[in-house]
Amino acid sequence: MKLIVGLGNPGARYSKNRHNVGFMVLDLLAKELGVSVDQKKADALIGQGAYRDQKLLLAKPQTFMNLSGKSVMGLIHFYHDRLDDLVVVHDDMDLPLGRLRFKADGGAGGHNGLKSVTEHLASQEYDRLKIGVGRPADFMKPEVYVLSNFTGEELSPLEQTLRIAAEALKFWSENGCAAAMNHYNGLTAAEGEIKKHGDGVPGAIRETQP
Repeated sequence: MKLIVGLGNPGARYSKNRHNVGFMVLDLLAKELGVSVDQKKADALIGQGAYRDQKLLLAKPQTFMNLSGKSVMGLIHFYHDRLDDLVVVHDDMDLPLGRLRFKADGGAGGHNGLKSVTEHLASQEYDRLKIGVGRPADFMKPEVYVLSNFTGEELSPLEQTLRIAAEALKFWSENGCAAAMNHYNGLTAAEGEIKKHGDGVPGAIRETQP
């Protein structure tokens, strides 16, 4: 079974924050798959579904961001999943809004949720889907920025990005991270246009710069 974890903070207060974009992707994916993410297990809200021949477990840790790893580890142990069946969806300030990027392993890059996941799993060899939220203005602290809401003008590229991310996770579940990196890394939804590839998987305008 493939475990797809979206990172965020629980509660209405945080629901529209940039830090909660992982939850946003999970909610959209769950809606598309007809899955209710409302069961409680391992300090997370979970829901089980399927995409084609792949069984999927969708999870939203309810431990708050800094302790996300406790929930992820609990889910892996309970369901006897392997690390190569895991993908963690999270916000990334190093990517502009409208960009997403798969990564197969690596450091946390200052992201407290990833730090917690890596510490609890005692490994950084797990897949991630990074969702760009852009960098704050010079006067704003990063920790304040990620806990602020998206602005009105950001909502259109955000919506496009979430749609692409949901489709990208379906693609990942069938084809793995290497194929997903090749298929989706370097795409942007900034122009608000989604095109169909020959295989029916939505993508976006590819940037001219690598």
